[in-house]
Amino acid sequence: MIDQNRRNAYGVMVLVLICCGIMAWVEGVLRPVYPVKSALKIAVFLGCAGLYGLLARDWGPFHPFGRTKTVRLAAPLALGVLVFLLGGYLLLSPWLDLSAIPENLAAKEGITRETFPLTAAYITLCNSLLEEFFFRGFAFLTLYRLGHVRLAYGFSALAFALYHVSITSNWGSPVLILLMVAGLTAAGLLFNWLDREGSIWPSWLVHMGANLGTNGVGFILFSTI
Repeated sequence: MIDQNRRNAYGVMVLVLICCGIMAWVEGVLRPVYPVKSALKIAVFLGCAGLYGLLARDWGPFHPFGRTKTVRLAAPLALGVLVFLLGGYLLLSPWLDLSAIPENLAAKEGITRETFPLTAAYITLCNSLLEEFFFRGFAFLTLYRLGHVRLAYGFSALAFALYHVSITSNWGSPVLILLMVAGLTAAGLLFNWLDREGSIWPSWLVHMGANLGTNGVGFILFSTI
């Protein structure tokens, strides 16, 4: 049983790394418009989790919405993250140069001032759920259930952060990117802790709060508010 658990844990990590590599290639080489990229991301993330289920005969990742007490913390945390991100941007905006982001999004993914509201809604509701399913429901909770608690926390949080490097690599200076990766790793650890009872409800709610905050900054950068 121990050997089988180990094999399953290795399988989870390999599949997560493969998926992140595929999406890095999509971001850096294929560079499709956002709707196509989103469809590919859904296929890759669900496909990798499904492949694990077939090989390991473990469909636990596809049942990530159990009951959990930590969901009570999620709503105030989501609101706090939203206020922190928007407030932090407004306070630091005189020293932050994010003006290249709208132009970068338009050139790279076809996101414009007119299409950003719909994109923001998708990112907040659907993309956050997809990422929580993959990085928490699949990567973290599967490793956690297999008994690799420390590995579950560290691997899934770091994978979550590094996955975003390909998305944010053209957004600013290397220092800003490093700060974002550090922040995302910390966020991943928090999300993992919230989901430790076996449900991704808490992390999804907080993730939505974070996306609302960043999308609020996006609305400001696109001059829609």
